[in-house]
Order: sequence, then C-alpha cells, then structure tokens
Amino acid sequence: METLEFSLGEHVATVTLNRPDKLNAFNQTMCDEFSRVWERVRDDDGIHVVVLRAAGDRAFCTGVDVTEGLARAGHSNVWTREDPGAQLSPKQNQVWKPVVCAVHGMAAGGAFYWINESDLVICAEDAQFFDPHVTYGMTSALEPIGLARRVPLGEALRIALLGLDERMSAQRALQIGLVSEVVARDTLWQRADELARIIAAKPPAAIQGTVRAIWESLDSTRTQALRTGLMYTQLGNPIGTAQVDRAAVQRPEPTIR
Repeated sequence: METLEFSLGEHVATVTLNRPDKLNAFNQTMCDEFSRVWERVRDDDGIHVVVLRAAGDRAFCTGVDVTEGLARAGHSNVWTREDPGAQLSPKQNQVWKPVVCAVHGMAAGGAFYWINESDLVICAEDAQFFDPHVTYGMTSALEPIGLARRVPLGEALRIALLGLDERMSAQRALQIGLVSEVVARDTLWQRADELARIIAAKPPAAIQGTVRAIWESLDSTRTQALRTGLMYTQLGNPIGTAQVDRAAVQRPEPTIR
C-alpha cells in the first residue's frame, strides 16, 4: 500500500497512517486502501483487535489533503458525491473488532472519522484536537455529529464553532472523555499495543458481540437497545457452549486507573 502500513502479530493488526510529509492527511488512495484494510480485518478471524496509529512527529492526521481532493467526494453531480468516512470509518464498514486509536500531535477535521468510531482512544501529551471547517467557510457537520456521541454536546459544539482559534489539549480531552488515557509520546505506541493484546487474549466472539451491542445501542431508544442487547447475549452466550472454563482463568492483579 502507498499510504498505509499494515502488520499482523498475535491476533493484533497494526495500521499506521504513513503520509507524514502531508501530516497524514488522507487522499483518495488512502480512502481506497482503508476499504481494503477494513475488509481484511472484518473477514479474517485471526484478527481480534486493531491498533490505529500514525507515522511522523507532528500529526496523527489533519483531515483531507486539500491539494489533491477526493474523487468520490468532489463529483460534479452533487447527488453522486460520497462521504469519505464511508471508507475510513470502521463501524461504517461493519468492523466489530475493537479499534485502539493512538493519537499524537495534531488531530484535525477528518481525523475524527477514526477517533469517533474507535473503541479505545489514548493520546500522547502533545496531542491537540481541533476542527478547522468553519474557519475556512465550510459547514462542519459529519465530524461533530459523530463527536457528540462521545463527549458532551457543548464540547462538540465548541470544537466545531471555534475552528482554528482554539485547540483542545490532551488533558482537556481526558477530562471530557474524548480519550481514556494520556501517556508520554515515546510510550504511546507501546501502550496502545499493550491494551490491544490484553483485549485480544479474551474470547473474540464475546468481545465482538460486546462492541456491536454497545455501538448499535446508540441508534436506538433505551428499551429497544436493551431488547437487542438481550438477543446478542443469547447469540453470544449460548447455554452449554461456554467459551471459557472459569476455574482455569488466571486472575492477575488488575491495574487501577
């Protein structure tokens, strides 16, 4: 692949955005390559968890590469245009295997396609989150709509409306729940891999059912979500076919966060 690096080891797939000279901004090639990556992740049962990270020192991703544009998003027929998030976002590609997202440096605009749909988001101390759309006279809709399902509405609106005039720090992102952990830059990738391997060691059917049940509940009322959740527990926890012998499970001392 031209814009991504992909590796697989011990049931963990590591996907690295690899356009550091472009601040990892995505072009049509990256969108197309992500379609292939998500298809591989979805269909390969040897993959239990994905780590998503980015090369370079300055940015996780600064959104779309405006010097190239996107073929599908810029079609001359407005009714034929497509949202690039349909290719970039794991959940829109029916990926129910957990995604651990490791953010460093700038995370702007379209970077939220990944951040919004990751299951665990951690970041380095130098991470900065912002959305430049309105500063450039563009309506900001898709990214903050997804963001508003992760953080308080007022915080999503603040990011969307202040544009380039304010950047959210790593510590503020932790306070509002956008990320669950802040680590030193030089330990970011190691920590993401560590979290992924803890999850990957658990029964994959139970993990994927849990991810799907929780995410799909966001589109339902509470009562509907509980009914669907009950169905998922019946599918994932069939009587007489336990995936784990409880007596054999080692119980290491849990970490306290």
